Amino acid sequence: MPYIEAEKSEGLSSQGKILLATVKGDVHDIGKNIVAVVLQCNNYETIDLGVMVPAETILKTAIEENVDIIGLSGLITPSLDEMVHMAKEMQRLDYTLPLMIGGATTSKIHTAVKIAPQYNGASVHVLDASRAVGVANNLLQKEGRDAYIRQVKEEHEALRVRRASNQQARKLASMDQVRANRFRSEDSGYVPVKPSFLGIRQFDDYSLEEISHYIDWSPFFQAWELKGRYPAIFDHPEKGVHAHELYDDARAMLKKIIDEKWLQAQAVVGFFPANSVDHDDINVYTDDQRNTVQLKLHGIRQQMVKRETPNLCLSDYLQPESSGVADYIGAFIVTSGLGIEEKLAEFEADQDDYNSIMLKAIADRLAEAFTELMHQRTRREFWGYASNEKLTNEELIKEKYQGIRPAPGYPACPDHTEKALLWQLLEADQRSKVSLTESYAMYPAAAVSGFYFAHPDARYFGTGRVGQDQVEDYARRKDMPKAEVERWLAPVLAYEPDDS
Repeated sequence: MPYIEAEKSEGLSSQGKILLATVKGDVHDIGKNIVAVVLQCNNYETIDLGVMVPAETILKTAIEENVDIIGLSGLITPSLDEMVHMAKEMQRLDYTLPLMIGGATTSKIHTAVKIAPQYNGASVHVLDASRAVGVANNLLQKEGRDAYIRQVKEEHEALRVRRASNQQARKLASMDQVRANRFRSEDSGYVPVKPSFLGIRQFDDYSLEEISHYIDWSPFFQAWELKGRYPAIFDHPEKGVHAHELYDDARAMLKKIIDEKWLQAQAVVGFFPANSVDHDDINVYTDDQRNTVQLKLHGIRQQMVKRETPNLCLSDYLQPESSGVADYIGAFIVTSGLGIEEKLAEFEADQDDYNSIMLKAIADRLAEAFTELMHQRTRREFWGYASNEKLTNEELIKEKYQGIRPAPGYPACPDHTEKALLWQLLEADQRSKVSLTESYAMYPAAAVSGFYFAHPDARYFGTGRVGQDQVEDYARRKDMPKAEVERWLAPVLAYEPDDS
């Protein structure tokens, strides 16, 4: 920053002013912050509004600050809908500013199909921080700007045409067909194991030292856009030196986090009697007598035409209620981000973007490591269905164990609103220090939640695209308006096979 300010004082004009914000309901900003640093280092002035920023605040600030570009970021799938809302608002209010779209769940196809048709101005997807400067240059250059925007719009139109063709070509089976082709846990020969306890347990101020031994470092480098596997990335001819420097800095900060207690970790886990019902749902009972249903979880089933493999739904991994076999489900919420705001405020006061981003990235790794640790304790102790398991950290990362821990909002369970039921099940408002935003993002961001399934045949899967018949059936089962269901299931309703 001192060098940049000195250049400004010498009369070097800014390339342009860019407003950046993580959209309403979303709390993730590591990628956005890296984009801001890259833009600043290339002589762009940035205004970062932070996280959970409503559309009206973004648009009001864009006018007040006379910015040249608006950049929107989001990680969770509901953010995609918020970005569409932003585009509609910009069109309604006659804005002409270019939109840059970025974040883990965003894509060129979503930008082309959902965002661009709502706004006459330019809407450009930015794949990662390294592309942000090139996109900004193209959008603001005097010569060639119109040709670039015309090219982007032509690409969007081609993507829309291709997607429409693919949607028509891909056949979906009926709900009766896919339910008939479900995985039948009752025929697998598996005898469910009763957990060592039923109910909820809370773990406060968990040892960060213990958690740190479960860290998977590969995603850490990906967060910094150094793609590669750890530790092989250190031998990369171009990235290796930078990766090693980054790793050394991370290890040094991790030691301070542990020794000086910068962060605190907390977990809430629970185990409950449960059975599948009506093919796609799960009844969770108040006790092992199973006379009273505490709540019902709702599943989405794969609907593509299959001939040799089953059409999966998470409910398949529990014994059906009609079988009379007692089965169980687990749930968890973990965080390693408690107390992070105070330290981030210190770094931001010093304009120390590097260490601010570093702390967030490490906190995320600790949260995932804590998730791995608690899942291991679940298999060995709490549930105990794999009490003799002995796996290395590498084997844990490769998921060489029995059981899965799917999370609402991810491919096997794409509906984020199921997270509200998970919160209810674990009495999270009283027990957990993790809260949910209106879009069901977890705060603090360094948090993970989900369900535990013990069936030995359980595996992760994506639902793929689903049809209107499943949407209508799901809306009925959840007692939710169809339009609301379509909003939360938008990613699988808009599923595109070629979309990375």
